Amino acid sequence: MKNNEQKPDFLFDKVNYKILLIGIAVIAVGFILMSGGGSDDPKVWNDEVFNFQRIRLAPTVVLIGFGITIYSIFKKK
Repeated sequence: MKNNEQKPDFLFDKVNYKILLIGIAVIAVGFILMSGGGSDDPKVWNDEVFNFQRIRLAPTVVLIGFGITIYSIFKKK
């Protein structure tokens, strides 16, 4: 019976899953960088919404994360 058992056939290799998890982590970091900058009082305007981190850096990090995940999907053995 042990000879007839087959190993499960995964869609990706172990390396692909590691790269995918790295890409997901980079996306999460991008969304964390994008958060904040609000005001506790809705009548008070806070200019922190338009700083470099939230307008340029965070979306770039998210797009890089999406690129990493797409690379992990297309990477061959």
